[in-house]
Amino acid sequence: MKSPEYKARPPRLTYRAAGVDLDAADAMEDLIGPLVRRTYGPRVLPSHGAFAGLFRLDYDERLLAHNYRKPILVGCTDGVGSKLLVAIQARRYDTVGIDLVAMNVNDLLCCGAEPLFFLDYIALHRLEPKLVAQIVTGIVAGCEQAGCALLGGETAEVPDLYRNRHFDLAGFAVGVVERGRMLSPKHVRPGDHLIGLASSGLHSNGYALARKLLLEDALLPLEKPVRALGEPLVDALLEPTRIYVRPVLDALRHYQERPLITGLAHITGGGLPGNVPRMLPPDCDAVVRRGSWRIPPIFGLLEHLGVAEEEMYRVFNMGIGFVLAVRPRSASIVARRLTRAGEQAFEIGRVVRGHGRLELA
Repeated sequence: MKSPEYKARPPRLTYRAAGVDLDAADAMEDLIGPLVRRTYGPRVLPSHGAFAGLFRLDYDERLLAHNYRKPILVGCTDGVGSKLLVAIQARRYDTVGIDLVAMNVNDLLCCGAEPLFFLDYIALHRLEPKLVAQIVTGIVAGCEQAGCALLGGETAEVPDLYRNRHFDLAGFAVGVVERGRMLSPKHVRPGDHLIGLASSGLHSNGYALARKLLLEDALLPLEKPVRALGEPLVDALLEPTRIYVRPVLDALRHYQERPLITGLAHITGGGLPGNVPRMLPPDCDAVVRRGSWRIPPIFGLLEHLGVAEEEMYRVFNMGIGFVLAVRPRSASIVARRLTRAGEQAFEIGRVVRGHGRLELA
Protein backbone atom coordinates (compact mmCIF):
# COMPACT_ATOMS: atom_id res chain seq x y z
CA MET A 1 0.00 0.00 0.00
CA LYS A 2 1.49 3.36 -0.99
CA SER A 3 1.43 6.27 1.40
CA PRO A 4 -0.49 9.26 0.01
CA GLU A 5 2.05 11.61 1.64
CA TYR A 6 4.93 10.69 -0.67
CA LYS A 7 5.20 10.78 -4.40
CA ALA A 8 6.72 7.65 -5.87
CA ARG A 9 10.14 8.07 -7.54
CA PRO A 10 11.68 5.91 -10.22
CA PRO A 11 14.20 3.42 -8.70
CA ARG A 12 17.65 4.93 -9.05
CA LEU A 13 19.25 5.10 -5.56
CA THR A 14 22.00 2.62 -4.71
CA TYR A 15 24.18 1.84 -1.71
CA ARG A 16 27.15 3.22 -3.65
CA ALA A 17 25.31 6.52 -4.16
CA ALA A 18 24.87 6.70 -0.39
CA GLY A 19 28.64 6.27 0.06
CA VAL A 20 29.15 2.52 0.53
CA ASP A 21 30.84 0.49 -2.22
CA LEU A 22 30.07 -3.24 -2.05
CA ASP A 23 32.34 -3.99 -5.03
CA ALA A 24 35.27 -2.44 -3.17
CA ALA A 25 34.48 -4.69 -0.20
CA ASP A 26 34.71 -7.76 -2.45
CA ALA A 27 38.02 -6.53 -3.91
CA MET A 28 39.37 -5.96 -0.40
CA GLU A 29 38.51 -9.54 0.62
CA ASP A 30 40.52 -10.86 -2.33
CA LEU A 31 43.53 -8.78 -1.26
CA ILE A 32 43.58 -9.54 2.46
CA GLY A 33 42.52 -13.21 2.44
CA PRO A 34 46.01 -14.63 1.68
CA LEU A 35 47.56 -12.26 4.26
CA VAL A 36 45.24 -13.41 7.03
CA ARG A 37 45.79 -17.10 6.31
CA ARG A 38 49.52 -16.63 6.95
CA THR A 39 48.72 -16.40 10.66
CA TYR A 40 46.79 -19.70 10.82
CA GLY A 41 48.16 -22.70 12.67
CA PRO A 42 46.65 -26.14 13.34
CA ARG A 43 44.36 -24.69 16.04
CA VAL A 44 42.41 -22.59 13.50
CA LEU A 45 39.54 -24.48 11.85
CA PRO A 46 38.53 -23.67 8.26
CA SER A 47 35.56 -21.30 8.29
CA HIS A 48 35.67 -19.32 5.04
CA GLY A 49 32.52 -17.26 4.66
CA ALA A 50 31.30 -18.03 8.17
CA PHE A 51 29.93 -15.44 10.57
CA ALA A 52 32.63 -16.16 13.18
CA GLY A 53 36.14 -17.62 13.40
CA LEU A 54 36.78 -21.06 14.92
CA PHE A 55 39.67 -21.93 17.23
CA ARG A 56 40.22 -25.29 18.93
CA LEU A 57 41.22 -25.71 22.58
CA ASP A 58 41.27 -29.54 22.63
CA TYR A 59 44.86 -29.78 21.49
CA ASP A 60 46.13 -32.75 19.50
CA GLU A 61 49.49 -34.51 19.76
CA ARG A 62 51.26 -31.85 17.68
CA LEU A 63 50.38 -29.26 20.33
CA LEU A 64 51.34 -31.01 23.56
CA ALA A 65 53.67 -28.12 24.43
CA HIS A 66 50.57 -25.91 24.60
CA ASN A 67 48.42 -28.25 26.68
CA TYR A 68 46.56 -26.75 29.65
CA ARG A 69 44.96 -28.71 32.49
CA LYS A 70 43.11 -25.77 34.05
CA PRO A 71 43.03 -23.11 31.33
CA ILE A 72 41.93 -19.56 32.10
CA LEU A 73 40.88 -17.52 29.09
CA VAL A 74 42.06 -13.90 29.07
CA GLY A 75 40.59 -11.17 26.88
CA CYS A 76 41.29 -7.51 26.21
CA THR A 77 40.65 -4.73 23.73
CA ASP A 78 42.50 -1.57 22.73
CA GLY A 79 43.17 0.82 19.87
CA VAL A 80 45.99 2.92 18.47
CA GLY A 81 44.68 6.41 19.25
CA SER A 82 45.81 9.61 17.59
CA LYS A 83 49.01 8.03 16.28
CA LEU A 84 46.70 7.21 13.37
CA LEU A 85 46.59 10.92 12.49
CA VAL A 86 50.34 10.85 11.86
CA ALA A 87 49.92 7.82 9.59
CA ILE A 88 47.07 9.55 7.75
CA GLN A 89 49.07 12.75 7.31
CA ALA A 90 52.10 10.82 6.04
CA ARG A 91 49.95 8.37 4.04
CA ARG A 92 51.88 5.46 5.57
CA TYR A 93 49.56 2.73 6.78
CA ASP A 94 51.67 -0.43 6.99
CA THR A 95 52.88 -0.13 10.61
CA VAL A 96 49.84 0.98 12.64
CA GLY A 97 48.46 -2.57 12.44
CA ILE A 98 51.49 -3.74 14.42
CA ASP A 99 50.66 -1.10 17.03
CA LEU A 100 47.09 -2.40 17.20
CA VAL A 101 48.20 -5.97 17.91
CA ALA A 102 50.94 -4.88 20.32
CA MET A 103 48.66 -2.81 22.53
CA ASN A 104 46.50 -5.88 23.07
CA VAL A 105 48.91 -8.80 23.29
CA ASN A 106 51.33 -6.94 25.59
CA ASP A 107 48.40 -6.41 27.96
CA LEU A 108 47.46 -10.12 27.82
CA LEU A 109 51.04 -10.98 28.61
CA CYS A 110 50.90 -9.20 31.98
CA CYS A 111 49.06 -12.10 33.61
CA GLY A 112 51.32 -14.66 31.91
CA ALA A 113 48.90 -15.45 29.09
CA GLU A 114 49.79 -16.83 25.67
CA PRO A 115 47.88 -14.96 22.93
CA LEU A 116 45.68 -17.34 20.96
CA PHE A 117 43.87 -15.20 18.44
CA PHE A 118 43.18 -11.61 17.44
CA LEU A 119 40.25 -9.80 15.80
CA ASP A 120 40.27 -6.35 14.26
CA TYR A 121 37.72 -3.64 13.48
CA ILE A 122 38.52 -1.05 10.82
CA ALA A 123 36.12 1.86 10.31
CA LEU A 124 36.84 4.37 7.56
CA HIS A 125 35.38 7.12 5.41
CA ARG A 126 35.57 5.18 2.17
CA LEU A 127 36.71 1.64 1.55
CA GLU A 128 39.95 1.73 -0.41
CA PRO A 129 41.08 -1.89 -0.83
CA LYS A 130 44.80 -1.08 -1.14
CA LEU A 131 44.73 1.15 1.97
CA VAL A 132 42.97 -1.55 4.00
CA ALA A 133 45.42 -4.14 2.68
CA GLN A 134 48.32 -2.03 4.00
CA ILE A 135 46.70 -1.81 7.42
CA VAL A 136 46.03 -5.56 7.47
CA THR A 137 49.63 -6.22 6.40
CA GLY A 138 50.71 -4.60 9.66
CA ILE A 139 48.12 -6.52 11.69
CA VAL A 140 49.35 -9.77 10.17
CA ALA A 141 52.97 -8.85 10.96
CA GLY A 142 51.98 -8.13 14.57
CA CYS A 143 50.14 -11.44 14.88
CA GLU A 144 53.16 -13.28 13.48
CA GLN A 145 55.42 -11.58 16.01
CA ALA A 146 53.03 -12.51 18.82
CA GLY A 147 52.45 -16.07 17.60
CA CYS A 148 48.66 -15.69 17.40
CA ALA A 149 46.09 -16.12 14.65
CA LEU A 150 44.20 -13.29 12.99
CA LEU A 151 40.90 -15.11 13.37
CA GLY A 152 38.56 -12.52 11.92
CA GLY A 153 37.69 -8.88 11.55
CA GLU A 154 35.21 -6.32 10.36
CA THR A 155 35.59 -3.40 7.97
CA ALA A 156 32.96 -0.67 8.12
CA GLU A 157 32.58 2.05 5.50
CA VAL A 158 31.05 5.04 7.31
CA PRO A 159 31.28 8.12 5.07
CA ASP A 160 29.06 10.25 7.31
CA LEU A 161 31.18 9.60 10.41
CA TYR A 162 34.78 9.96 9.20
CA ARG A 163 36.47 12.57 7.05
CA ASN A 164 38.01 11.65 3.71
CA ARG A 165 40.90 9.14 4.11
CA HIS A 166 40.35 9.04 7.89
CA PHE A 167 39.86 5.78 9.74
CA ASP A 168 39.96 4.22 13.20
CA LEU A 169 41.20 0.86 14.44
CA ALA A 170 40.16 -1.35 17.33
CA GLY A 171 41.58 -4.71 18.28
CA PHE A 172 40.44 -7.63 20.43
CA ALA A 173 42.73 -10.39 21.71
CA VAL A 174 42.07 -13.66 23.52
CA GLY A 175 44.76 -15.64 25.32
CA VAL A 176 45.09 -18.51 27.75
CA VAL A 177 47.09 -19.16 30.90
CA GLU A 178 47.32 -22.17 33.20
CA ARG A 179 45.48 -21.25 36.39
CA GLY A 180 48.38 -22.17 38.65
CA ARG A 181 50.82 -20.06 36.62
CA MET A 182 48.72 -16.92 36.34
CA LEU A 183 50.57 -13.83 37.60
CA SER A 184 48.96 -11.39 39.99
CA PRO A 185 50.15 -8.74 42.49
CA LYS A 186 50.10 -11.28 45.32
CA HIS A 187 53.30 -12.85 43.95
CA VAL A 188 55.40 -9.64 44.17
CA ARG A 189 57.22 -8.96 47.44
CA PRO A 190 59.81 -6.55 48.88
CA GLY A 191 63.30 -7.18 47.57
CA ASP A 192 62.25 -8.19 44.06
CA HIS A 193 64.30 -6.49 41.35
CA LEU A 194 62.73 -4.63 38.44
CA ILE A 195 63.93 -5.39 34.91
CA GLY A 196 62.91 -2.91 32.22
CA LEU A 197 62.73 -3.86 28.55
CA ALA A 198 63.52 -1.09 26.08
CA SER A 199 60.72 0.48 24.09
CA SER A 200 61.08 1.30 20.40
CA GLY A 201 60.04 4.91 21.07
CA LEU A 202 56.69 6.48 21.88
CA HIS A 203 54.85 3.23 21.12
CA SER A 204 51.16 4.29 20.96
CA ASN A 205 50.72 6.71 23.83
CA GLY A 206 51.01 10.46 24.34
CA TYR A 207 50.44 11.37 20.70
CA ALA A 208 48.01 14.19 21.45
CA LEU A 209 50.83 15.98 23.27
CA ALA A 210 53.59 14.89 20.88
CA ARG A 211 51.67 15.98 17.78
CA LYS A 212 50.76 19.37 19.29
CA LEU A 213 54.33 20.07 20.35
CA LEU A 214 56.20 18.76 17.31
CA LEU A 215 53.82 19.43 14.43
CA GLU A 216 51.65 22.36 15.56
CA ASP A 217 53.91 24.40 17.86
CA ALA A 218 57.43 23.64 16.58
CA LEU A 219 56.14 23.13 13.00
CA LEU A 220 58.66 20.37 12.32
CA PRO A 221 58.21 18.81 8.86
CA LEU A 222 57.30 15.14 8.96
CA GLU A 223 59.44 13.94 6.08
CA LYS A 224 62.71 15.82 6.73
CA PRO A 225 65.50 14.52 9.00
CA VAL A 226 65.68 16.05 12.47
CA ARG A 227 69.23 16.43 13.77
CA ALA A 228 68.26 15.57 17.35
CA LEU A 229 66.71 12.30 16.17
CA GLY A 230 69.13 11.26 13.46
CA GLU A 231 66.19 10.35 11.22
CA PRO A 232 63.07 11.90 9.66
CA LEU A 233 60.44 12.80 12.23
CA VAL A 234 57.87 10.55 10.55
CA ASP A 235 60.09 7.50 11.08
CA ALA A 236 60.41 8.25 14.79
CA LEU A 237 56.68 8.89 15.21
CA LEU A 238 55.55 5.83 13.25
CA GLU A 239 58.07 3.39 14.75
CA PRO A 240 55.77 0.50 15.72
CA THR A 241 55.15 -0.58 19.29
CA ARG A 242 57.44 -3.38 20.39
CA ILE A 243 55.80 -6.76 20.99
CA TYR A 244 57.29 -8.54 24.01
CA VAL A 245 55.31 -11.79 23.87
CA ARG A 246 57.84 -14.34 22.63
CA PRO A 247 60.85 -13.44 24.83
CA VAL A 248 58.78 -12.95 27.99
CA LEU A 249 56.77 -16.16 27.49
CA ASP A 250 60.04 -18.00 26.85
CA ALA A 251 61.42 -16.72 30.16
CA LEU A 252 58.21 -17.58 32.03
CA ARG A 253 58.21 -21.14 30.67
CA HIS A 254 61.92 -21.66 31.23
CA TYR A 255 61.68 -20.69 34.89
CA GLN A 256 58.18 -22.04 35.62
CA GLU A 257 59.36 -24.93 37.82
CA ARG A 258 61.17 -22.44 39.99
CA PRO A 259 59.06 -19.27 39.52
CA LEU A 260 61.54 -16.43 39.36
CA ILE A 261 59.34 -13.86 37.59
CA THR A 262 56.70 -12.52 39.98
CA GLY A 263 55.08 -9.59 38.16
CA LEU A 264 54.70 -8.01 34.71
CA ALA A 265 53.62 -4.52 33.61
CA HIS A 266 53.02 -3.08 30.14
CA ILE A 267 54.05 0.58 30.14
CA THR A 268 51.32 2.40 28.23
CA GLY A 269 49.34 5.59 28.97
CA GLY A 270 50.36 6.89 32.39
CA GLY A 271 53.99 5.88 31.92
CA LEU A 272 55.98 4.10 34.61
CA PRO A 273 54.14 5.79 37.53
CA GLY A 274 50.76 4.79 36.15
CA ASN A 275 51.50 1.19 35.19
CA VAL A 276 54.17 -0.37 37.40
CA PRO A 277 51.93 -0.01 40.51
CA ARG A 278 49.31 -2.17 38.76
CA MET A 279 51.50 -5.23 39.37
CA LEU A 280 52.21 -4.35 43.03
CA PRO A 281 50.38 -5.53 46.15
CA PRO A 282 48.96 -2.74 48.36
CA ASP A 283 51.87 -2.97 50.83
CA CYS A 284 54.68 -2.52 48.29
CA ASP A 285 56.24 0.38 46.38
CA ALA A 286 58.49 0.32 43.33
CA VAL A 287 61.64 2.45 43.38
CA VAL A 288 62.89 3.16 39.85
CA ARG A 289 66.34 4.70 39.31
CA ARG A 290 66.53 7.44 36.70
CA GLY A 291 69.53 7.02 34.43
CA SER A 292 69.61 3.21 34.67
CA TRP A 293 68.54 2.81 31.03
CA ARG A 294 69.01 4.57 27.70
CA ILE A 295 66.27 7.10 26.87
CA PRO A 296 65.58 7.34 23.09
CA PRO A 297 66.15 10.75 21.44
CA ILE A 298 62.46 11.42 20.76
CA PHE A 299 61.86 11.92 24.48
CA GLY A 300 64.80 14.31 24.82
CA LEU A 301 63.41 16.37 21.93
CA LEU A 302 59.97 16.60 23.55
CA GLU A 303 61.45 17.67 26.87
CA HIS A 304 63.70 20.20 25.13
CA LEU A 305 60.65 21.72 23.43
CA GLY A 306 58.91 22.40 26.71
CA VAL A 307 57.51 19.35 28.53
CA ALA A 308 58.50 19.22 32.21
CA GLU A 309 60.34 16.10 33.36
CA GLU A 310 57.55 15.06 35.75
CA GLU A 311 55.00 15.34 32.94
CA MET A 312 57.27 13.36 30.62
CA TYR A 313 57.22 10.41 33.02
CA ARG A 314 53.45 10.69 33.56
CA VAL A 315 52.63 10.70 29.83
CA PHE A 316 55.31 8.68 28.03
CA ASN A 317 57.09 5.36 28.54
CA MET A 318 60.47 7.17 28.52
CA GLY A 319 62.20 4.24 26.81
CA ILE A 320 60.87 1.37 28.94
CA GLY A 321 58.00 -0.52 27.33
CA PHE A 322 57.68 -3.47 29.70
CA VAL A 323 58.73 -4.22 33.28
CA LEU A 324 59.31 -7.53 35.05
CA ALA A 325 59.55 -8.08 38.81
CA VAL A 326 62.09 -10.84 39.48
CA ARG A 327 63.39 -12.58 42.59
CA PRO A 328 66.58 -10.76 43.68
CA ARG A 329 69.07 -13.63 43.24
CA SER A 330 67.84 -14.32 39.73
CA ALA A 331 67.56 -10.84 38.21
CA SER A 332 70.82 -11.02 36.28
CA ILE A 333 70.01 -14.53 34.99
CA VAL A 334 66.59 -13.49 33.70
CA ALA A 335 68.03 -10.28 32.20
CA ARG A 336 70.67 -12.27 30.30
CA ARG A 337 68.06 -14.64 28.89
CA LEU A 338 65.93 -11.73 27.69
CA THR A 339 69.01 -10.11 26.15
CA ARG A 340 69.84 -13.31 24.27
CA ALA A 341 66.26 -13.27 22.97
CA GLY A 342 66.89 -9.87 21.38
CA GLU A 343 65.64 -7.49 24.07
CA GLN A 344 67.54 -4.63 25.67
CA ALA A 345 67.11 -5.46 29.36
CA PHE A 346 68.04 -3.07 32.18
CA GLU A 347 67.90 -3.51 35.95
CA ILE A 348 66.02 -0.32 36.76
CA GLY A 349 65.02 -0.63 40.42
CA ARG A 350 63.47 -2.78 43.09
CA VAL A 351 60.37 -3.42 45.16
CA VAL A 352 60.26 -2.10 48.73
CA ARG A 353 57.64 -1.91 51.47
CA GLY A 354 55.15 0.88 50.87
CA HIS A 355 51.63 1.71 49.74
CA GLY A 356 51.32 0.60 46.10
CA ARG A 357 53.10 3.53 44.45
CA LEU A 358 56.13 4.20 42.28
CA GLU A 359 58.98 6.47 43.30
CA LEU A 360 61.47 7.86 40.80
CA ALA A 361 64.87 8.06 42.49
